[in-house]
Amino acid sequence: MAGDDARMYGIPFATRMTIIRLKSGGLWIHSPVLPNAERLAAVNELGPVKHLIAPNKIHSLGIDPWKARYPEAKVWVSPQFNQRHPRIKADAILDNDPPPVWRGEIDQCIFDGSLFLDEVLFVHQPSRTLIVTDLIQKHDPAAQSWFSRHLKKFAGVLGKDGGTALDLRATFRDRSAARRSLERILHWDFDNLIISHGLCVHGGARPVVEKAFSWLGGS
Repeated sequence: MAGDDARMYGIPFATRMTIIRLKSGGLWIHSPVLPNAERLAAVNELGPVKHLIAPNKIHSLGIDPWKARYPEAKVWVSPQFNQRHPRIKADAILDNDPPPVWRGEIDQCIFDGSLFLDEVLFVHQPSRTLIVTDLIQKHDPAAQSWFSRHLKKFAGVLGKDGGTALDLRATFRDRSAARRSLERILHWDFDNLIISHGLCVHGGARPVVEKAFSWLGGS
């Protein structure tokens, strides 16, 4: 579900939250965008909100607003999230093992190696869909201003040739750890890719993901 544009250093970035209906009937919401009447109505038609996921320490904007509307929902955050957002109450910290409430439906992996980003990636096993937040971005060229289009092309996050932003790549000082995380992810059975910022991939996503992380090099 698309959200409002977010701005970083004044540059607009398209946003998206991902919703999974678990076998229990409860909804699992990844990187919630700010709610409005239309989004709330659409979500309410799908089922009760049970889990709100903050997949890295940057993606905080929608957590409290959704929690206020669905107080029974459990807030799951990345390992460093509360260091950056101490006022947002977390119910549990995400790690490399899926909790029992979604085990067998969703697997997860902390992508190690960065001094800055503590992103947790997920795969929805029934639909064979990999879910990525900031590590892969593919912004729609048609939706950009001239300036944003050229800046995002330079950063390596524009359109089908997008991937990991240049500035984010520079934060990966332990590339061996990052390659181990990538190896685990590539062992998952996925064919689709949902990302929070930009164009998703429906079918044939594995080579797209391999190319997006080719900057990590070999072991």
